[in-house]
Amino acid sequence: MRATADPPPVDASPAHHDAPPHGGRYASIVDAIGHTPLVAIPRMSPNPDVVLLAKLEFLNPTGSVKDRVARALIEDLEASGRLRPDSIIIEPTSGNTGIALAMIARRKGYRVAVVLPDNVTQERRQLLGLFGAEIIDSPGALGSNGAVAMAKELVARDERFVMPYQYGNPANPRIHEETTAEEIIADCPEVDVFVAGLGTGGTLMGVGRRLKRYRSDIRVYAAEPLPGDAVQGLRSLDEGFIPEIFDPEVLDGRLLVSNAESIAALRDLTEQEGIFAGVSSGGAVVAAQQVAARMDRGTIVVLLADGGWKYLSEDVWTRDLDADAAAIERVSLW
Repeated sequence: MRATADPPPVDASPAHHDAPPHGGRYASIVDAIGHTPLVAIPRMSPNPDVVLLAKLEFLNPTGSVKDRVARALIEDLEASGRLRPDSIIIEPTSGNTGIALAMIARRKGYRVAVVLPDNVTQERRQLLGLFGAEIIDSPGALGSNGAVAMAKELVARDERFVMPYQYGNPANPRIHEETTAEEIIADCPEVDVFVAGLGTGGTLMGVGRRLKRYRSDIRVYAAEPLPGDAVQGLRSLDEGFIPEIFDPEVLDGRLLVSNAESIAALRDLTEQEGIFAGVSSGGAVVAAQQVAARMDRGTIVVLLADGGWKYLSEDVWTRDLDADAAAIERVSLW
């Protein structure tokens, strides 16, 4: 949804704050995870009285919100004593969690294998290889559900495999309660609505619970792909697999978005706001726009889960969406 009115000057927005003087000093790249900025995107709002702010999670070290989760999952394995000298950390993923796990595991000296749908973008495969992960392909037609099933089978057959299992591990939503939500509250105490993509459910559950404890009238919405869209990272609950960590009571609504809408929005983000985000980020923005159009006034924080670098090979910024719709649907973009 393109905004037609000229945006207000940034200084006139309640979202404008003085920037911190520096980015901090950390003992390692793992310690630098989080601390991502909140940026006003006024040209994306369909309502001049609704402020849209984007949480730029692609500024994490490996380029996605999953850095937070991967760190929490590995630290949970360490604390539980499940890792032995011959252990191999295995996880079903559409790419981002696997990349983050591989980076952190290499830094800590662990082996990682990822079960990955065979239709993810080449950039994701390349990054996994650079960080030393073993890639085990699952059928792309079965999506992330197929990757989950295959990973569980491998764990049952080989005791070396240890699966942190982001879909059912409380460490996933907990890290978002402790970090992502606290950053939003600190940077945007006036937040009225939070919107994020529905993947494992960890971001929405963790941030949503903390925001509702902060102020009970804050609303939380999930951006969900249309049933049947061949996409990963975000999932339709109607496809049959509901992550164990998912609690529908945290949500105030689920908003359906299509691949085409998501790609159009990510193009708008680049052209109008100078933000180079991934496809699921476009989907989250579409959902935030749907909410903003129904509000009289207020402030929405929308989480942009990853950046555009991992999608360049699919040329989603310039290709003809109508002519190439079938080809785009076959690729795992989210």
